Amino acid sequence: MKRSVIIVAGGKGARMGGDLPKQFLPLNGKPVLMHTLDVFYRWDSSAGILLVIPEEHESYWSMLCREIGCKIPHRIIYGGETRFHSVQNAIRELDGDCIAAVHDGVRPFVGCDVISACFAIAEEYGAAIPVVAMTESVRMIDGGQSRPLDRNRICTVQTPQVFRAELLRQAYGRSYDAQFTDDASLVEAAGYAVRLVDGNRENIKITTPMDLRYAEIMMT
Repeated sequence: MKRSVIIVAGGKGARMGGDLPKQFLPLNGKPVLMHTLDVFYRWDSSAGILLVIPEEHESYWSMLCREIGCKIPHRIIYGGETRFHSVQNAIRELDGDCIAAVHDGVRPFVGCDVISACFAIAEEYGAAIPVVAMTESVRMIDGGQSRPLDRNRICTVQTPQVFRAELLRQAYGRSYDAQFTDDASLVEAAGYAVRLVDGNRENIKITTPMDLRYAEIMMT
């Protein structure tokens, strides 16, 4: 079945503390976002890549591609008001019956084995997401009180989140609701089960200066 990858890169970088959006910050000689494209191209050069960016960032991204020499084939999709609307715009451009991943543009360290596992499980069962087990103690805060939770029953969720295209179309056919924070929660709300796949701990989301420092160390 055909494979597609939606890479969402609409962040403004507020938590990074600078004017340059985090996806364009330099990492080992090229933008974070370019490293993310590299990973998916190395994984499967035949997969169709849809890059979702704000319309006002297109000229800057094109300039970076020319100057750095990014030759990875991809289509630009303009983002929307929220991540939900950005992904919705990209889903409209998916080709028929395919398996589609939705991935954060600022996660350049996802393992190719994780991507492969997510696609394989999604093709068989419909939906798959990578997760990592908790290693620290966690507590639930409720008003002015807190209580411990069993960390063995909690995991953190990563991307790519991978689905059969028809599931994504149904999930994103609903109206925007801020309570849904990722693609998997929307798919579950549409009535479909989501399978869990072991992620890789290096697959961090670069959103703060400390994350970028950590990424630089991993690149050495």
